[in-house]
Amino acid sequence: QVQLVESGGGLVQAGGSLRLSCAASGSFSSLYRMAWYRQAPGKQRELVARITSVGTTNYADSVKGRFTISRDNAKNTVDLQMNSLKPEDTAVYYCNADRTIVTFWGQGTQVTVSS
Repeated sequence: QVQLVESGGGLVQAGGSLRLSCAASGSFSSLYRMAWYRQAPGKQRELVARITSVGTTNYADSVKGRFTISRDNAKNTVDLQMNSLKPEDTAVYYCNADRTIVTFWGQGTQVTVSS
């Protein structure tokens, strides 16, 4: 089992920044792909950003140029730096770890962007 704990969510004005962090523990290794997803009220959960074990990244079109995902394999953490936040970024953000057919989720952290 892998445990994922997110932190760093909160309330911010449009145009502001937040940094989310996810700490992994348990049977975690640097071979896991890590990702951030989000789910807004009434919407499906969507991929925000992903980073592979070797650091390859990909982003949703809606956040490209504004969000940056990074990981520290020595500390088993993955961060999401969110800049130029918009009200439509408001959602619960979830940390995800996956490797082949195994996937784990954190409990989520709320991000609210006011206009």
